[in-house]
Amino acid sequence: MLLIPCPWCGPREENEFTYGGEADIVRPVEPDSLTDSEWANYLFMRKNPRGLHHEQWVHTFGCRQWFNVQRDTVTYQITATDNLR
Repeated sequence: MLLIPCPWCGPREENEFTYGGEADIVRPVEPDSLTDSEWANYLFMRKNPRGLHHEQWVHTFGCRQWFNVQRDTVTYQITATDNLR
């Protein structure tokens, strides 16, 4: 099981958290002006890199705070966390 270090509660087991997807995705300023293809690209296309990856997680069964995690997708090692406040 993955041990995720919550910035507020400390290390907790993965089953207390919910994955929120890739971090740093910027919402379009004028979403109504996007074509269907552009909107689908914003919603569904992600980098999915091999190696370091920046993700969002929420401590669902704890403090309920969102935070960013830097995780290696090969080794699953978490190298950094950052709160979103």
